[in-house]
Amino acid sequence: MTVTYLDARKSARRLVLDTALIRFGEASVCCVVRDLTDRGALLSIGPQTGIPDQFTLIVPQNKTYSCTVVWRQYRRIGVTFS
Repeated sequence: MTVTYLDARKSARRLVLDTALIRFGEASVCCVVRDLTDRGALLSIGPQTGIPDQFTLIVPQNKTYSCTVVWRQYRRIGVTFS
């Protein structure tokens, strides 16, 4: 189920609950995409140890995004797409 709503962001945010992979170097870390815009995403992850500030996000249907971390809080990170 996808829900779209507007808040302080410049684009609509779609609530999603998809599993994805964070790829950096030869490593991969599973995550859950919690919401998504055309500019970025909110990801839920396990402990953040070792996840760099830049990585590739691979989501269902083989979509890939180059990401830059803009904030980290507990087990969630916000990213922008390059």
